[in-house]
Amino acid sequence: MFQKATYLAAAIAILATSVFAAVPPSSHVVVVMEENHSYSSVIGCSCMPYLNSLANQYGLATQYYANTHPSIGNYFMLTTGQIITNNDSYNTTVTADNLVRHLMTAGKTWKSYAESLPYAGYTGWDTNGYVKHHNPFAYFSDVVNSSNQKQNLVPFPQFATDLNNGQLPDFSFVIPNINNDGHNGTLQQADSWLQTHIGPLLANPTFQQDGLLIIVFDESYDSDTANGGGHTAMVVVGPKVAPGMKSTTKYQEQNVLRTVLDSLAVNTYPGAAASAQDMNDMFGSSSSSGSGTGSVVLSSPASGASVSSPIPVTASATANSGYHITGMYVYLDNVAVYHNSSSSLSTSVNASTGSHTVMVKAWDNSGRIYQKSATVTVGSNSTSSTTGSVVLSSPTSGATVGSPLQVTASATANSGYHITGMYVYLDNVAVYHNSSSSLSTSVSASTGSHTVLVKAWDNTGRIYQKSASVTVGSTTASSGGVTITAPTQGASSGSPVLVQASATGGSYPITGMWVYVDNVGKYSTYSSSLSTYLSMASGGHTVRVKGWNSQGTIFQNSVSISVN
Repeated sequence: MFQKATYLAAAIAILATSVFAAVPPSSHVVVVMEENHSYSSVIGCSCMPYLNSLANQYGLATQYYANTHPSIGNYFMLTTGQIITNNDSYNTTVTADNLVRHLMTAGKTWKSYAESLPYAGYTGWDTNGYVKHHNPFAYFSDVVNSSNQKQNLVPFPQFATDLNNGQLPDFSFVIPNINNDGHNGTLQQADSWLQTHIGPLLANPTFQQDGLLIIVFDESYDSDTANGGGHTAMVVVGPKVAPGMKSTTKYQEQNVLRTVLDSLAVNTYPGAAASAQDMNDMFGSSSSSGSGTGSVVLSSPASGASVSSPIPVTASATANSGYHITGMYVYLDNVAVYHNSSSSLSTSVNASTGSHTVMVKAWDNSGRIYQKSATVTVGSNSTSSTTGSVVLSSPTSGATVGSPLQVTASATANSGYHITGMYVYLDNVAVYHNSSSSLSTSVSASTGSHTVLVKAWDNTGRIYQKSASVTVGSTTASSGGVTITAPTQGASSGSPVLVQASATGGSYPITGMWVYVDNVGKYSTYSSSLSTYLSMASGGHTVRVKGWNSQGTIFQNSVSISVN
């Protein structure tokens, strides 16, 4: 009987191996982190049509659970294989074994693309929507102690530039800012951001060969503590993902870490990833086969034609039998200029005089790519060519101004493109940004000489900039600090305890505040004041409130109280 059971177990193991192939190798793995929503609030919700379309077409982990609350422990588990801390205000260099160390040892390249990061190599505190505890790479000793590795911490616009230039690293960690990751903004905002910024990745020719995209929510709502951090959504996308796969295997952050390293053929693992299984059931090929052959029909322009700008582009696509077209892209000289989610398109593309290649690509629900191209010559035309630039209306270079100084600017992109956002830097530190082609804001500055730099970027990642040198006269800016109005020092009260406080940031604005009870983070806000009730056990407690300004300077105050 025992021998039969042994044979049966072996047969099952062989069958499992044949059904689920090992994680296939990938040249480019991209992980995108979203924030603080449960599986049920995301999957099937009309608020996220794009993410749900990916979940339906590719792979969805129906039993994915975060490891802990709050965020930071999950980010560390996904990159070190251990929960380094559960303190979101943790600001200590991490020397533990980590993903970067294994990638470097294997000769793999990596970058962390963080939206609203002030500049490449920035390892400072939160600013303008960027949240440090969402960027674990900014803590690793392998990074912060290396002038070379720090340059892999880059602002998010670099992602589009690297993608379009064929310079995407082996591993990419993508971090939307706190307004676009579902944390402070809506799920609709997060979904729109994914479609705008991640959609082009899926149409990229290199990614379409063997790329792997993992979109994962870091934790569920605080009230959901199943398996530590609650039931969350995790979607796997790529040409080698089994179409429409719905995995019922329980997965957590360490399984993602294991899968990333296996797909890059690193095959060494930090922490819990060493004993975790990879997500191999997500991969495989569809069993459906058909006799039809998919294709793209490019009706216009005709190859070899002489045309004027804008170039009319008309095309349609059909998929192999058993599949359907899910979207199309138009490329002009290998730069994506238009896309939709249909099986046909009709649009026009601006182009300069000279020779150009127009390529139309379509992909189906299994990740197969179909394409057609035409080479055309654009003659002189009446369309005026525009060269992108930034106009800095104020301050004027050489001026003497007071603080706060007024910054007013506008930007235009090269012909055929559009401005997607602008940044203001004071002495190379980002102090303001928006998603518009113009700005008007005020910036606090100390007395003395300063450089004001305004940068704008377009939808291809091109950067336009203008700077001015100014002198700031005397200012009455006050020192920063935190004032706790409740509870008072030595107070005795029942639970919950009212905590009220405000903060000033000196010459810079306050960008957020935290409340700690006995050194454990309990409440946060992205404001300069707070008022909240916190539950506390009976006994003595220390309530500490911290505030930080746009420069990363931290101010704090604390009181000791007794809870009845």
